[in-house]
Formats: sequence, structure tokens, C-alpha cells
Amino acid sequence: MGNLFQVLDDKKKGKLNFKDLLMILMREGILQDDNRMQNVYKDLGISKQNFPSQVTLNEATFDQIIKSHTFVKKALKKEMVIPNFQDFCTEIRKIYTQVEKNTGGAVADYIPQLARVNPDQFAVSICTIDGQRFALGNSDVPFCLQSSSKPINYCLALEEHGLDKVHQHVGREPSGVSFNALALNSIGLPHNPMINAGAIMSCSLLKLKDQSASSADRFGYVLETWRRLCARKYVGFDNTVYLSERKTADRNYALAYFMRENGAFPDNVDLIDVLELYFQCCSIETSAYNLAMAPATLANAGMNPLTGDQVFKATTVRDCMSLMTTCGMYDWSGEFAFKIGLPAKSGVSGVIQVVVPNVMGIVIWSPRLDKVGNSVRGIEFCKRLVELYNFHNFDSVARNTGKIDPRKRKHEATVEKLVSMIYAASNGDLEELRRLQANGMDLNMADYDGRTAIHLAASENQIEVLRFLINQGVFLDPKDRWGGTPLDDAKRHKHTEAVKILSKALKGK
Repeated sequence: MGNLFQVLDDKKKGKLNFKDLLMILMREGILQDDNRMQNVYKDLGISKQNFPSQVTLNEATFDQIIKSHTFVKKALKKEMVIPNFQDFCTEIRKIYTQVEKNTGGAVADYIPQLARVNPDQFAVSICTIDGQRFALGNSDVPFCLQSSSKPINYCLALEEHGLDKVHQHVGREPSGVSFNALALNSIGLPHNPMINAGAIMSCSLLKLKDQSASSADRFGYVLETWRRLCARKYVGFDNTVYLSERKTADRNYALAYFMRENGAFPDNVDLIDVLELYFQCCSIETSAYNLAMAPATLANAGMNPLTGDQVFKATTVRDCMSLMTTCGMYDWSGEFAFKIGLPAKSGVSGVIQVVVPNVMGIVIWSPRLDKVGNSVRGIEFCKRLVELYNFHNFDSVARNTGKIDPRKRKHEATVEKLVSMIYAASNGDLEELRRLQANGMDLNMADYDGRTAIHLAASENQIEVLRFLINQGVFLDPKDRWGGTPLDDAKRHKHTEAVKILSKALKGK
């Protein structure tokens, strides 16, 4: 670890100011309230009284911190899932600024308390699987989860009963109708756990095996799970929304009785208790900043990135994300899956939780909704995000999208493009060369041996590529590490036409 210390100790004082180290970590997305940082503070004996300007680290102390807290080493060496985190945050800020101008839609008014929310509020919060965090706008303002709570209740039901038992009572297909439609599938079950009927069914399964569990126990169980997901940051309960929700719940009562009429519920279920729990879950509140850790936990196969708490099994998360992908965005789920290609769940409070598997969780909150109940700004943000980054589930199939992969370091992306360019030139792939050029690639760039695209085109007698490169004004006589030019390559391989084309172009310079 000494080399890393020496790099950071650029003034060769033999010590590092912990405050300077903190600044580096913050640039990499490791914030001061990170749960893991609390353990670092403890190891260094840092308290509120001496935090953190008076604390210095010698090489031995630094090495011990690195060994005990591997996330610090990963951040310092830019080995986290988003290695160029500041660049990523800059682009997210640009998207936020563009989307903020959109004032379309209207707040939900069928629940009176939601109708009173300031419609101009807008927040975006990100948490990666390595615990890198970034937030913009009204990210510290609490709001209710509403339907974005549904995936977690489904996960809890799966954890308690297993896949087969849960799906004896709820289906797993898109409904094709409104989220609160009075409709069941062909065998009398709610279509999926992401719409109201299915979410009520999920609530009926929670703590079902524990006959002694009271209504308070069940809600406490759900609330505790959310606190685990949000790394023990603030997660509360909005009683005014709960009362408002319960008072305007005729359709949800109708759904519950309709399901009971069709024999969908498990035995020994108190329907009123189940509905009360459902209303309570919708009324759980937190902020976008805190909530981002929940989809990040799903992105991280059920383990909270900041606490290491395995909240759910990986198989539970897999099954939940499958249904979020197909059913999570109300009547726009199919379009969202097609255009955005990510697991997500929205709520009529204006929240959208998005999971980028193995990368990050994202929360967008803006109360104005479209006609089907999704946040207008939230949808636009997601569209712009996947236009820029290769986050769509199937971007890996369409390799030449020109999108940015933020998981790669800058030099890795450049090297990959260079390899693609050299390979395309040697194989006559004009389409790929044009794509690379359109994405800002310098056609004169050389590899380690000084070989450029025009070297390879001449060596492999790729005439159309040669003409294209000459027309683009590339250097005609660059020298590789052995002093060879493209014309030398063409002559050596006796490519007569290539020699003629290059000779003519050189004379015309």
C-alpha cells in the first residue's frame, strides 16, 4: 500500500491530512454520512470535537485503513463501478437541467393529501453498488412511496413463502388494464404484484405463518425492511396521507372483496387488516437521497452497498426485477421496457425507482404525472439517461450504439475504440470507421507500435478504406515504430492499386 500513500503524499511530508483524503473520497462519490465511513472514523478515534481537520495519517495508519476498509482503496484507485464518477455526475446534472424545464402533467388529486404537494419539486438521487452517491434538487424532501413500495412487499412474500406458494395467489403477467381496474386473470387471481390487486395480495401473505403477529407487528416488519434498505437513514410514516388514502379507498376495498369472492386469498386472512397494511405501506415516507439505496440494493443482488446487509436473497431480487421490468410502470410498462429497458417501479406521489442491474439504483421524484400515473419528468429523465449511456438491458446486443459505458475508465474506452478502428481498417469495415469518426474518434490515432488505420488499410489492400481515409484528410505518411509508412506496407505486400492510390495522394499534398 506504500506506493499509494506516496502518490497521495505529493509534498513528501510523510503524512496525509485526513481532510484531504476525505475530499478525494467525496469526489469519488463516498460521502461523509456513508455508514462505512463511520467505521473509519471509529478506527481513527475521530469524534465531533476533532473532526476532521486536525487528524493526520502516517504511512502505517494509512495502510491499516486501506486493509481494513477496502472501499477506501477501491475509491482511491478508481476501481469502483463508475470509475470516472465526477464526469458521470456532470452528465447527470446536464440531464437534470434539461428535464427540469418540462412542466407537463398534473399532480394526483384522487388522494387529497397528494393534491397539496408542490408540483415544481424535482429530485434525482443515485447510489451505485459500490456506495457512490450523488443527488440533485429537492433530494432531502420526504414524500410517500405509494406504489413504489409494491416490489418490496413482493420480495418479502417471496422470502417468507417461496415462489410457488406466492404465485398460487398472484399472477405474473402484465394486466393490460389500469393499475386499479376491477379485473382478475383467467383463473381468478390478480395479474401481478405491481398493480393494486396484486399488491394487496402480497400484503395478505406477510407474516402469515406467524399466527401471533398483530397488525402492528406486520407493519413494523415492513418498515424495518425499508430501514434496512435505506441504510438506517430516515424512513417514516405520513399519517395524514394514510388517513387520506383510507378514506378514498372504495376501489381498493372493491378489489379485495372481488378477490375474496373468487377465492384468491390464502386461508385465515382478515381482509380489513390486509387493506390497512396496504394503505400503511403506501404511506411510508422518505427522501430521494435515502431511497436511492433501495434500488441500489436490488442492483447489488439484495445486499445494501453501504451496510453490507443482505436484505434479500439474490434469487428473490431476480424474480422481483423481472416483474418490475414487465409490470412496474402501470399501463406504460411495455413502452418503458422497450424504450428504457430497465426494471423500474413508479408511484403516484411522482416517484420512479429504477434499477440498473450490477451498476446502480436511481430515484427520480417529480409530482406531476402523465395520464397513466407516471412522473412526466421521471420518464423524460430515464429516456435521456439511456440515450446517453448503454444501460438498456439489450444495448450489449447492439454493440455499435455509440453510447457511453460509464463502467470503463477513460483510457479503457479509448483503447477499445482504437482497437475497433484498427480492426475495421484491416477488414474493410467502412461502416464501423464512419461510426467511430461520428463519435469523435481521431482517425490518425496510432496503437502502441505506431500503426494507424491507414497503415492497416494499405497492408491489407483495403482499397475502399484507403480512399475513405484519404478523403477524410488523414496523415498519409505516418511512421510506425520501425519507420514504416503506409506506402512502404503497400509496396512490401505488392498491393499495386494501393501503391498507386497512395502515391497519387502523396503527390497531391
